[in-house]
Parts: sequence; C-alpha cells; structure tokens
Amino acid sequence: MKIFHDFDNVGEIRNAVVTTGSFDGVHVGHKVILQRLKNIASEIGGETVLITFHPHPRKILYPETAGKGLFLISSQREKIHLLRKAGLDNLIIVNFTLEFSRISSMEFVRDILLSKLHARKIVIGFNHHFGHNREGDYEALKILGTTNGFEVEEIAEQDIQNESVSSTKIRKAIHDGNIQKANAYLDHQYIIMGQMSKSSPILEEIGFPCYSVKIEEECKLVPPNGVFAVTVVGDDCFSRAMCFIRKNEESPIDTLVEVHLLENYGNIDGQMVTLLFHKRIREERSLATTEDLKKQLTIDRNQVDELIF
Repeated sequence: MKIFHDFDNVGEIRNAVVTTGSFDGVHVGHKVILQRLKNIASEIGGETVLITFHPHPRKILYPETAGKGLFLISSQREKIHLLRKAGLDNLIIVNFTLEFSRISSMEFVRDILLSKLHARKIVIGFNHHFGHNREGDYEALKILGTTNGFEVEEIAEQDIQNESVSSTKIRKAIHDGNIQKANAYLDHQYIIMGQMSKSSPILEEIGFPCYSVKIEEECKLVPPNGVFAVTVVGDDCFSRAMCFIRKNEESPIDTLVEVHLLENYGNIDGQMVTLLFHKRIREERSLATTEDLKKQLTIDRNQVDELIF
C-alpha cells in the first residue's frame, strides 16, 4: 500500500477507484466498501484509493463540543495497519484544517477527485456527505458524474444480526467493555498497537511479570479498567496474555496498559506489538493483601488459558 500526505505527490494512479471518509476502526461497513473498490478496480484494471483525514474532522470543526470528548477506535498507526491488511492500494491522509473544510463539494470533485486523481469511479457509503457544510452527497455526485465522465456507486448500510453498524456504536461497546460486541461490528478484533517496556516489579515478585504498552495518541479509545484476555503479536512473539487496564482520566495517553504473557519469549522489551482483544474477564477489583492479589491473578490466568486456545 502506498501512503501519501498530500495530493501533489500522488503521481499517476491507474483508473482510480476512489472513496473518502474517516474509516475509524475499519469496521465491517468500511470493509464492504473496500471490497467493492477492489472488485471494480479488478474489472477495469485500476487501483483503489482512500482519501482519509487526520486529525478527525470533528476535532477541528467542533473542538469544544462534538470533537472535545471524541475518542477514536484506531490510532493513525492502527488504521494504516488495518487498511493494509484489507488490501488497499493507495492511502491519502489529508491534514484536515479549517481551510480544507471550506472547500465546496464541487471544488473537491473538480480540483481533487478529477484534476489530481483522474477518478474513474467513486464509491461512497450509506448517507455519506462531503465538502463545506456537508453539502455534497450521493445525488450531487451522480449529477456531477454525468457531466464530468465518472461513475458513482453508493453502498447500502451494513448490519450485524439486524443491527446497523457504525463507528459510534463500536466506540460505545468498547467504552462499556463489551469487547465481543465491538469485535462483531468490526469484523476483526479490537487492537492496541504500542511499544513494550518492562513494568510492575510488584507483580513480577509474585510470579506475574508484565510489560507495559504505551498508548501513542491522546484520543485513542481504551476499554474501561479491568482485566482482559488478549493475544500479543510482535516480530518475536505470539502469546496469549492477560491485559490489565487502569485509565488516567486527566491524561488518557498515560493510561496504564500492562500485559502478562502466558508463553515465555524471553526479553522482548522495546518491541512494537499488537494487542488483539478477545474479552473482558472482570472489572478492576480492590484486594486487601498480596496473597489475595496472587490468588485472583491465578484465577484470571486460568480463565485466559481456557478462553484462548
């Protein structure tokens, strides 16, 4: 996958099949759009293109209201990882500013989709809007397409067990600790990517050595406090693990995320890893003594051992 941070350096894209959007979480609805892009590109000998935005538009447009408390399912690194796995050819990450937000839908189509990318076909999700004040939509694109020589297709709203999927619903499921529901919406496991570092000497003393995983972005959505069953994947490890989360509400980036590996891989301090979340085992619990803590962690470890084969 090729990654660009502006339109001037994109170069020649063969028969571009384009979509736009934040694609936070790269959930099942996003994957349907990406698969349709791939199918069309295969039919016309083209390449798939996603235009996405960073920071999230709400953070810039509504910094004191809708954007203030917005936490995202995926960090930038995680979204790139998921889009690469989905088989996207070209990713254009637009630096979203107030100036960019003032571009009209007509200007966006004319000056970017046509002049810069020479789009052959544009695919959008259900109820998608774009351009200044969200004035552009599917009907507007269809009209522009007839006069400018490109085709437009709208993908229907996706659902899981008759319930519509959205990034908002996934964020709520993660916030509530309902990892299994979030994973069903995502069509993959919720992930946290970060660098490992040695942690918790107290836990190591009672037989549960841990690594902490650094949260990379302030607006990364992290599940609530508690113990989770996860798989840790890195260049030199693939291990079942218990994950302990203790959130720092004043400074989310300092939230404590620790993992105790069930398999022994030696010292993997400093490695970049991906945590794949399976299930919340329990909420955070106050324990009176070190012996009580050891007994509880033994129970937790046995649960993870039984849950993840």
